[in-house]
Amino acid sequence: MKKISNKERAALAVDALKKEYPGAVCSLIYEKPHELLIATRLSAQCTDARVNMVTPALFERYRSSEDFAKADIEDVERLIKSCGLYKTKARDIVEMSRQICENFGGKVPDTIEQLTTLSGIGRKTANLIVGDVYGKPAVVVDTHCIRITSRLGFHDSKDAVKIEKIMRDALDPAESNDFCHRLVLHGRAVCTARSPKCAECCMRDFCEKENGEA
Repeated sequence: MKKISNKERAALAVDALKKEYPGAVCSLIYEKPHELLIATRLSAQCTDARVNMVTPALFERYRSSEDFAKADIEDVERLIKSCGLYKTKARDIVEMSRQICENFGGKVPDTIEQLTTLSGIGRKTANLIVGDVYGKPAVVVDTHCIRITSRLGFHDSKDAVKIEKIMRDALDPAESNDFCHRLVLHGRAVCTARSPKCAECCMRDFCEKENGEA
């Protein structure tokens, strides 16, 4: 296979995934910015499906960042217990909500730098918020993104910050957020961690793993 640049490979990947997964949306269900922030915190080491089962009752009981900031941590723990790591997550949810109210006037901030000052929030979640809520270019580096972009030949790293920079440089900013959502869908359906279905992959023609170069 002819060696291609990261930008060329990214353009091919964007086009292939667009055709395969025309609807690119976050699988977490939310209505308000703070709800996506909380749902994403809950999703750590937990499936999105489980989070979506838990959040309706949680968001019915606590309707705003102000409500969460004043919440009883043990009550939040009770509502989110099935998501795992519930004590740490409950503490982070209440604390981040307090920080939003005290430092940002009750509004979820719209930059990665500000979002990562919140309790329990890293760059992955911050990118999701700025991309999905505020419509800014974003690269959400989750396990699917790390695995698939490595197999495709963009990098050989496990460092999420380094991978984010590599993919920001490679991707059209207007496509980056939807591209990451499509990687999740592709990672679940085809490019799985243990037994990738390479013969079925829409990106096999330019994938270094499939072509014996990775």
